[in-house]
Amino acid sequence: MKMMLRTLLPFLLLWTATLQAAPNFPTLSGRVVDEAALMSRKQAHQLTQQLATFEKRSGIQLVVVSVDSLDGETIEEYGYQLGRHWGIGQKGKNNGVLLLIAQDERKVRIEVGYGLEGALPDAIAANIIHGRILPAFKRGDMVAGIMAGSQSIMKALAGEYQPVKSNSSSKGGVLRDLCRFFLTVMGLIMIFILHSGIGWLGSGRVGAGSSGRSGSGFSGGGSSSSRSGGGFSGGGGSFGGGGASGGW
Repeated sequence: MKMMLRTLLPFLLLWTATLQAAPNFPTLSGRVVDEAALMSRKQAHQLTQQLATFEKRSGIQLVVVSVDSLDGETIEEYGYQLGRHWGIGQKGKNNGVLLLIAQDERKVRIEVGYGLEGALPDAIAANIIHGRILPAFKRGDMVAGIMAGSQSIMKALAGEYQPVKSNSSSKGGVLRDLCRFFLTVMGLIMIFILHSGIGWLGSGRVGAGSSGRSGSGFSGGGSSSSRSGGGFSGGGGSFGGGGASGGW
């Protein structure tokens, strides 16, 4: 038993550090959560109305969020955890989307819920980022990029989006997105394995850790719903890392 404890101790410390490093997410205050103050109040209100109309018509929750910092996380890790934490999308349908902008890191991501990965595949999300959002961001027009990105996401989900012709830089961005997605999946698998091993060590039976994991972490959105303002809250949707990222 002592030998087993010595073997598992480094993994236990790594798992504990992973849990402690969870970001301090902003409150879900509406369909537009502009923590980095990239938009005026009027612009944010206008976008909120468009997103509300889109949700009423399609049932899909699209939330635009800007943050000052990712608190040391990659934007991929931050994005899917935030989507689960808020519970964007309807429970069972998982039809939520986040447009996330990180000001300090100069990163942007479209995070797609499980249920919409067919309607908004990674390639289309990458095309929207590199073809519609980043050109505006690079010239310093954040509002234009946010508006173009939001409109393009809604068009894509309605089957009306016309992709921008690809070029070498956008292809490189897609490859980077795929590599990051692979690394994120591998990291999640490692955490799951470590958690399962820790549960086995504590209870004496294999599988205890994995069953506990499904009720922990960032899934659901129950706590965030009670804190959200403006009559808006997530519906309990979940995310698994689908989407695309880019930087300017």
